Amino acid sequence: MTTRRHFAKMAAATGLICATSPLRALNCLNIGVGTFSYHNLSIDDMIVQLNALRIRQIEMSRGEFMLLSHPKAELFRSTRMKLDGAGIRCASYYAATIKDVGDIEDAVRFAKLLGSSNITGDGTEAVLKQIDRRLTHEGLTFGLHNHFFPNVDFPYQSPEEVMKAISGLSKTMGATADTGQFASCGYDPADAIRKLAPRLRMVHLKDVKAKGSDVNTLLGKGIANIPAVMRELHRQTFAGLVAVEYEKEGPVDQDMAKEIAYARKLA
Repeated sequence: MTTRRHFAKMAAATGLICATSPLRALNCLNIGVGTFSYHNLSIDDMIVQLNALRIRQIEMSRGEFMLLSHPKAELFRSTRMKLDGAGIRCASYYAATIKDVGDIEDAVRFAKLLGSSNITGDGTEAVLKQIDRRLTHEGLTFGLHNHFFPNVDFPYQSPEEVMKAISGLSKTMGATADTGQFASCGYDPADAIRKLAPRLRMVHLKDVKAKGSDVNTLLGKGIANIPAVMRELHRQTFAGLVAVEYEKEGPVDQDMAKEIAYARKLA
């Protein structure tokens, strides 16, 4: 079984600290984790791994927290206590699809319980307008998420579709750009990041095997051209969360150590 000590040694061996000098630290992208990466672990075991990798910010994107799972408030309260105790901030809450006013209210409530300032998800044009009004009132932001689904025409696949959906709405409404999903749909992720720059809230940093496939690979091993994505984020002086996501069944401890090390070398 992987222990905290083993993870600490792994972190040191792979150079997981982004900044090696004060000047470097000023220019470093904010590397965090999308917690769906650890969906096979308990919350406690996930926190052990996050701490070992010295992750200080996350997006809560585990399935049991999504609206479709009809989670209870106590799950968010207990998790917030554990995250606070570990010194980990939940910067964003991934709600997934928001269907109606009830979902909006739940998403706002759950984000506040986690201490999140951003909500990521998707919804119809009418629902996005309602999200805009509600989150503006609450002082929260929203990131519209692009998706790839095999043989399904999702409404927000291209950067142009994402920008069109939010362009008539307030600055509350932005984009959460998933580099792997853009690549799966056949779009250049770095170009998508460039086009979304005026409204970019956060990034899901992910690589995939091929166009038309949602099979994840380690960062830099697929078609998402992660170095170009990171160069574009540096060009923008992007200050939001760059959340590493790795969708795989089974143990991911060694893979995530490699993912974070790779991202931090480019950060």
